[in-house]
Amino acid sequence: MPPRVQVTCNAPANLWPSRSGRLNRAERSLRDLATRWLPAPTGALAATYRLLEHSGGPVVDLLIRLWLAKVFFVSGVLRIFGLSIEPYLSGAAYPVPWVEPLSPTYLGAAIQMIIPMLLALGLATRWAALYMLILVLVVQFNYLALDINLYSAVLFGWFVICGAGPLSLDHLLARGLGDTALPFATALTRLAGAVTRYLRPYYQLLIRLWLGLALLAASTETSIPVGLTKLLPEKSLAHFAPAPTLALVGALLVTFGLAARPAALLLMLAVAGMHAAGAADPADVYFMMTLALVGLYGPGDLSLDKWISAILPQISGRQTCPPEGAPHVVIVGAGFGGLACAARLTKTPVRVTLIDRHNYHLFQPLLYQVATASLSPADIAATVRGLFCDHLNVQVLLGQVTGIDTTQRAVLIGKRRLSYDYLVLATGASHSYFGRDEWEPYAPGLKTIDDAVEIRRRILSAFEQAESAEDPAERLGLLTFVIVGGGPTGVELAGDIAELVRHGMEKEFHYFDPASARVVLIQSAARILPTFPGVLSEKAQRSLERLGVEVMLESRVEHIDQEGVRINGERLASRTVLWAAGVVASPAARWLNAAADRSGRVKVEPDLSVAGLPNVFVIGDTALANAWKGKPVPGLAPAAKQGGAYVARTIRRKLQGQSEQPPFAYRHMGSLATIGRKAAVASFNGVNVSGASAWWLWGLIHVALLVGLRNRISVMFNWFWAYLTFKRGTRLITGNEASLAENPVIRTIERP
Repeated sequence: MPPRVQVTCNAPANLWPSRSGRLNRAERSLRDLATRWLPAPTGALAATYRLLEHSGGPVVDLLIRLWLAKVFFVSGVLRIFGLSIEPYLSGAAYPVPWVEPLSPTYLGAAIQMIIPMLLALGLATRWAALYMLILVLVVQFNYLALDINLYSAVLFGWFVICGAGPLSLDHLLARGLGDTALPFATALTRLAGAVTRYLRPYYQLLIRLWLGLALLAASTETSIPVGLTKLLPEKSLAHFAPAPTLALVGALLVTFGLAARPAALLLMLAVAGMHAAGAADPADVYFMMTLALVGLYGPGDLSLDKWISAILPQISGRQTCPPEGAPHVVIVGAGFGGLACAARLTKTPVRVTLIDRHNYHLFQPLLYQVATASLSPADIAATVRGLFCDHLNVQVLLGQVTGIDTTQRAVLIGKRRLSYDYLVLATGASHSYFGRDEWEPYAPGLKTIDDAVEIRRRILSAFEQAESAEDPAERLGLLTFVIVGGGPTGVELAGDIAELVRHGMEKEFHYFDPASARVVLIQSAARILPTFPGVLSEKAQRSLERLGVEVMLESRVEHIDQEGVRINGERLASRTVLWAAGVVASPAARWLNAAADRSGRVKVEPDLSVAGLPNVFVIGDTALANAWKGKPVPGLAPAAKQGGAYVARTIRRKLQGQSEQPPFAYRHMGSLATIGRKAAVASFNGVNVSGASAWWLWGLIHVALLVGLRNRISVMFNWFWAYLTFKRGTRLITGNEASLAENPVIRTIERP
């Protein structure tokens, strides 16, 4: 087995390390400039560059490969259609006495079609690009010299040195090929990695020098020596002559690698503008693709940008270890608020410890779709460690907090004590049964993945049991689904279950019609969605009723047991009752011995701190903050994220000795709820939207708020598939098998 490698972070007190241990005068001047004048803007710019490289880089890499492959593939197709004259051309241009003319013609045409396909797929990319690079150079120096050939050669050289990006088969298969029994596979994989590691900085420098020299010649209108005419793209950059200053500044910045990325992006915008104004050249697309390599991947190690980022890690956005003795910020809860707070502190000189009882962050707004078999749990969850693996000042701990010692400033995790300088509680809330906790085994709530999986098990098991039930009354109870609570969760649950029973199970059960199932929504108030405008509540109720949901308003649940519920004195038989009626905060108020409301929410100060504990903050569903125009902040994801960002800014300002920021003010972004596959309701600061347009808006917003590109793609694919086929791909009965086995209805029977 290979030895385990452990990365440790022993940070010195000095935040500005130097290779020699001392700062020279130039480095000290840059440090002072960065500390005083360039903290936040440059950090944000660096974060933008990283986002472009990690998100846009793979896409641009794929588009460049497809463009280059298209040109060569079309050339191969034309050669095949011109086979009647190709042998004579081959015999005249490339005479090979011992080979008949037709054989190399067929071989050349086949290669010229296969190689571009490999490049487009990203399979054996380096070798395909090497073949094309040689072919382009032969054409450029022996037949027809064109600027397009030069740009193509530079782009092919990039793929030879760096290989294909993440959106390629090479990237997908690299790990497996590097550890396989195939001959030479391991050696070639290591060779490719070595080529990239050692040659990429020099090739990036070569690209910059080549572009800079060409732009310099265009800006000064200098005649290129005859010996260099085939090496520099003079003609394609002639339209920079009217803007010599732009070309000169761009040439200098790109050549020296100083602000090279914005310079490359600015030149790309200039070329696009010239192209739109009519000053077009066939090589403009190739020129912009070459600039994109600099704009997306940076100027490389041999550049002034790299030198500056080495001595100014905070300004460059590069993660550094926290200094010794740095304040310790403990965040309890990896929900929306906790993640927002931790993310805002990644560039602050503090140690952050993020504690949660689960190792994943859950996107709760889509949890109901896991419960109704529309999505898999992995589609709406992301590991917390994966989110902060690149941030060296953030430690993630898996544990259950049992108490807080505010006197000694310590968080209790079982027998362990974790000291803190600042404490942020973002522990969320759980479902509340209003003092009737004995109902919980018969009516599960929906707050965790375990809850969703249990609800999915109960819903799907009810249909399986109904298939084998012989008593009509028993089958009726199995096919009656009751949802208690008419808020957004209850409405979305009811709508999705109605869609499932009417459109998702056709022809799967032979002894009853799944569409005959009843879905009953019970609401104690006079209307559903009471936090929405009345007109939207009415539209939502009509949409539910069109789906077949029975909406019972001003109805109070009096009792729940295994056989059903009692509502307003009447018995309703149901083997599947789901609870979405209320929530109760975590025990944070008890841990802090702080004032709380009836739901257990901690009454916080205007800056979200706890009275008498200025270094302890409570955010999200755990906090009672009258920061929404004098009203309590709702328990929504945007509210928790805003609270987390506010607390992070407060801690940062305290550490920097700055004045206090204004009291926290919640900015309501709007409310959304979906009803089935075609309708939703949304309210944004007095603007009400309903129907299909609201449904599209709801989907776009929820996909955008998901954590991780993989989750976004997976959710969109599953939604698209289920929407067109009415099939749900996660209809698996998992969870508590013991409770399923105890149910006497499940048995094997013989049908006549």
